[in-house]
Amino acid sequence: MFRHTDKDNQEVKALQLIDQAEKLVDLGKSKEAVQLYEKASQIYIDIGKYIKLDEVFARIIEIISQFKNKVQAIYRLKSIIRKTEELKLNEISAKMLVQLGNIYYKMKDWESAAENWRKAADYFYEIDPEIYYNLSSVLLLKSGEALERSHHKRDEGEILILKAIMRIDKFDKLYQDEEKKAISLLKMEEYEPSARKFLNISNFFRNAVDHIDDLINSDDSIDIIKNTKARFLHLTSEYQLLSLLIFRYLNDFKIDPTLKQQFEEVSNFLRKAILLLKDVINSRMTDIDNEDFLRYSFDGLLLGIINDLLNKNEIISNGFLIENINDNYAVKKIQKAPYFKTLMQIEKAGISNTINKLRNLHLGHMDKVKEIIIHKLLSK
Repeated sequence: MFRHTDKDNQEVKALQLIDQAEKLVDLGKSKEAVQLYEKASQIYIDIGKYIKLDEVFARIIEIISQFKNKVQAIYRLKSIIRKTEELKLNEISAKMLVQLGNIYYKMKDWESAAENWRKAADYFYEIDPEIYYNLSSVLLLKSGEALERSHHKRDEGEILILKAIMRIDKFDKLYQDEEKKAISLLKMEEYEPSARKFLNISNFFRNAVDHIDDLINSDDSIDIIKNTKARFLHLTSEYQLLSLLIFRYLNDFKIDPTLKQQFEEVSNFLRKAILLLKDVINSRMTDIDNEDFLRYSFDGLLLGIINDLLNKNEIISNGFLIENINDNYAVKKIQKAPYFKTLMQIEKAGISNTINKLRNLHLGHMDKVKEIIIHKLLSK
């Protein structure tokens, strides 16, 4: 253990090292300067002067970010981050992870950039969710956008973007709590309060759609914007449709003009989501993953269910879903989806004769109450 005078002497030594380091920077000897800064930082760690580390590490980052050899800069940063993480200095670790992510991004290593930004976002959020709400959300968004550029983790990127936007709009945890309450009320046969809660959840996602353009604004993010909007419209539709099915049940399966107008509203949301995804599919062609095709056909199925409830004769399966898809591979992927096949059966025979098919499908967020939907809400 250091005595008081020893600590004072060590701190003087650290200051001398920093002074020598700055002189080396002036002489263009950045690598040697960083070595002296690292020695100074180790002294501050040894004597417990953690408050000094922030400015020391900030200066180190400033210097190494100018290194032409980015690999060496990365090695230096990783070494320092390991030390701060061992000491549980999460705020300092987070700041350096952001810088490390920036370096990786400039190198076009999208996955490494995303991982460091995501980790920084988690650190900031853990430190103080109120103070760092916006910063952690922006970092999640940057992380998701970076993964969207990679070929292997695009789905993960989309999920991070959704999480970021929900966090920015401050309903990431609220909607999950509300969903649990709504499901519990539905199982207890408290139908009207359950329906109102599902409608509130739907409104969370609907309101978020308007913010997406402001949040995702880089020139090469058009597909990201469209895909994100499509997901939020999809979630808006799922929860609102579930709410409307409950209200229809309470209305003895009758659809009065007010209820019809609301079903039409959900129908419009689903059409917008499908058109947005159709643009993305045509833009990326065979670069679309299976998850996107499933979501696309699932939106078609929901649209088909609404058409059946409203007694519309429109063909969604081989009509709206397939028209203007410019690639045969994409058409085949859509047609092979189980949702598409069930949609075709609903269009031929109606919901009442397709109940067993619906029972065997995963119905998204509605799957948690699938049996209630099938036995009660769609049984007539």
